[in-house]
Amino acid sequence: MTELFSEAWMQRFMDQWNDEPQLAGALEQIGFGSVIGYGFDGEAQPRGVINVENGHAVSAGAYQGEVLNWDIRCSEAQWKKWIGKPPGMMGLGVAFTSGKMKFKVGDYASMLKDPRMAGPFIKSFAVMAKA
Repeated sequence: MTELFSEAWMQRFMDQWNDEPQLAGALEQIGFGSVIGYGFDGEAQPRGVINVENGHAVSAGAYQGEVLNWDIRCSEAQWKKWIGKPPGMMGLGVAFTSGKMKFKVGDYASMLKDPRMAGPFIKSFAVMAKA
């Protein structure tokens, strides 16, 4: 298995992102664009980054100092657990409120209040399982 959030892993994640209509297609409908970092809790910076324009991932790889709209952190064990069995809305909510998932950048609460973003966010974890 390729190291989580490595250059190669992020490239596969980007390909899977773009192949998933419930993620890329749904976000395209709302014109979603963001630079999203993924990493491990307690580290100074994220490990991987994906750049999304109009719902579709246009680049992905190792974090190189990009300005982030979202920076999502969990322990390595938590990420691997979710990749093995993607969470639902309730699981993510519990992880956020218990501190197992942290947003160093981005507003989790406002995102979840918008069903046009919440569904694709949850779907992104299932897509990670394919990367």
